[in-house]
Amino acid sequence: MSKLTDVPKRILIGRALRSDRLGETLLPKRVALPVFASDPLSSVAYAPGEVLLVLSIAGLSAYHFSPWIAVAVVVLMFTVVASYRQNVHAYPSGGGDYEVATTNLGSKAGLTVASALLVDYVLTVAVSISSGIENLGSAVPFVVENKVACAIGVIVLLTLMNLRGVKESGTLFAIPTYVFVAGVFLMIVWGAFRGVVLGDDMRAPTADFEIKPKHPGLAGFALVFLLLRAFSSGCAALTGVEAISNGVPAFRKPKSRNAATTLAMMGLLAVTMFCGIIGLAMATDVRMAENPAKDLIHDGAPLGPDYVQDPVISQVAEAVFGHGSLLFIVLAAATALVLFLAANTAYNGFPLLGSILAQDRYLPRQLHTRGDRLAFSNGIVLLAGAAGLLVWVYGADSTRLIQLYIVGVFVSFTLSQTGMVRHWNRLLGAEKDPAARRRMVRSRAINAFGAFFTGLVLVVVLLTKFTHGAWVALLGMCIFYATMTAIRRHYDRVAEEIAAPGTPTDDSVRPSRVHSVVLVSKVHRPALRALAYAKLLRSDTLEALSVNVDAEETRALRDEWERRDIDVPLKVLDSPYREVTRPVIEYVKSLRAQSPRDVVSVIIPEYVVGHWYEHFLHNQSALRLKGRLLFTPGVMVTSVPYQLESSEAAKLRARKRQDWTAPGSVRRGPAERAKDSSPRT
Repeated sequence: MSKLTDVPKRILIGRALRSDRLGETLLPKRVALPVFASDPLSSVAYAPGEVLLVLSIAGLSAYHFSPWIAVAVVVLMFTVVASYRQNVHAYPSGGGDYEVATTNLGSKAGLTVASALLVDYVLTVAVSISSGIENLGSAVPFVVENKVACAIGVIVLLTLMNLRGVKESGTLFAIPTYVFVAGVFLMIVWGAFRGVVLGDDMRAPTADFEIKPKHPGLAGFALVFLLLRAFSSGCAALTGVEAISNGVPAFRKPKSRNAATTLAMMGLLAVTMFCGIIGLAMATDVRMAENPAKDLIHDGAPLGPDYVQDPVISQVAEAVFGHGSLLFIVLAAATALVLFLAANTAYNGFPLLGSILAQDRYLPRQLHTRGDRLAFSNGIVLLAGAAGLLVWVYGADSTRLIQLYIVGVFVSFTLSQTGMVRHWNRLLGAEKDPAARRRMVRSRAINAFGAFFTGLVLVVVLLTKFTHGAWVALLGMCIFYATMTAIRRHYDRVAEEIAAPGTPTDDSVRPSRVHSVVLVSKVHRPALRALAYAKLLRSDTLEALSVNVDAEETRALRDEWERRDIDVPLKVLDSPYREVTRPVIEYVKSLRAQSPRDVVSVIIPEYVVGHWYEHFLHNQSALRLKGRLLFTPGVMVTSVPYQLESSEAAKLRARKRQDWTAPGSVRRGPAERAKDSSPRT
């Protein structure tokens, strides 16, 4: 079965890569920019339109506030970029906001940030792909008619591309991203030249339309609230900024400097494109409405349900380049494609963060392991499944999905920058060098302003978007938080329960019977019990066997083995492809080949758990090994169970069920006896 599934797997994601080739997958800046910054760069395709859509509620007169909203977004973008440049230098390990918050604010703050980021990554995939499908659907009716299926198909395609590895997918994504950036800059420059130098009258296709305001004549608090809502919608341009700080390990050396440079390049490009599109939208008289069928008026009549409202960037491109021109078509195609590829930011951020959380025992351990192509495959598949479910539930409607957006981003922004302030305060307390102190004070001031500004925006986002769908994102964060807390509690309880004691216990005492090859990963109670059981067998050869998947863990195992002076030789098998099952199978087969008449007995220590959901967290490698070894001739497989406390609780529940008397069982007894008796006459 393994060989049967291996062929299509290799066709789809390529051949497996050795662990020592991890350095070959690291990214130069030119590839890292489209990999980690495609989300904020592509957001200029819909963020300006979201600003104008909200302002249209008050009518066309509110459009003159859009430049000021753009300025506020630009200030926020530069603040966040400057703040995160401090992050990548101070914390280059890839933990990003999660590591900063955990180290400086505590585990609860770190877990809150992690929950917010995981939700935001899922939403990034759902929103970007849904928006791309809608842009593509304006030209291809089939896509609109089947947009949920098409969106899920794109998710599957992106998943396969990312399973092939970060560098390979980044190279594929670089070309359309750079074409999109170049096309937008050309549009801005050419539009400015035509308007300022040539004096051309550029008009968008909606320039002659009128907007029917839903709430005309807004003033006072109502107007302020509307402007704040428009600003919060424009803040969609900042989504994905944090991905670079989470992805520092994926950069080539010097990692921190390259990540900081990429961050600055991304911020400069994003704000320039955002401001340029807003400016051209004002110059070409673009008209947008939340309900264009009723609120856009032409020749005194509503446009009707047949009207399809094009995005702002498409209307501006048509005004600048001309409808149907080559540059217009190229930019439209690049925009649709880059919106699909913007999800790649999440495909790089989510699995990496999931791996770090798994290492900290907040998520299942399977998310910590790299796959065949040195990518975190399990995290990639989990992200794809969650995003696909969200797309299906919301019908791939970007207007509904985008209301869930941004909340998680600003939660992580605010807690991260607050944590950085405490980080600098701690370092300043021990630093004596005046020059170093000046640098730290400057960095602290940047992060303090970033914490204040992003915290203020978070309040605005919650106030203006909560009833429009932001509560769903908050609910998702709570679910992630509760789930990760429960997983960590479980792993901590198990680790405490199976920890090897300092003095001999019943686990290391010889039982009353036998063994040959004992599989071990760590020196803990289950391993000691398995070794003690194996000694009783008095085999001609007895050895412990481990597989070197993680060099640090293997080194720790050897040191602990020698420190405890365990009188069983320890053999370690190298696994350059990070596999556990195959090296053990090949080693056992080699023993059989050397002595075909001998029997190889493999002893596997296993946990016995009491809840069905705990099976997903333990014994996965043991199950795979047993499945393969049971079909290997001349090999005996023995499981040495170690009952966790939860399994004892399960025994008590089973005993109670056995002794339980169902309601009505007493009445059924006499009824049966009456049935056997002769009927009355």
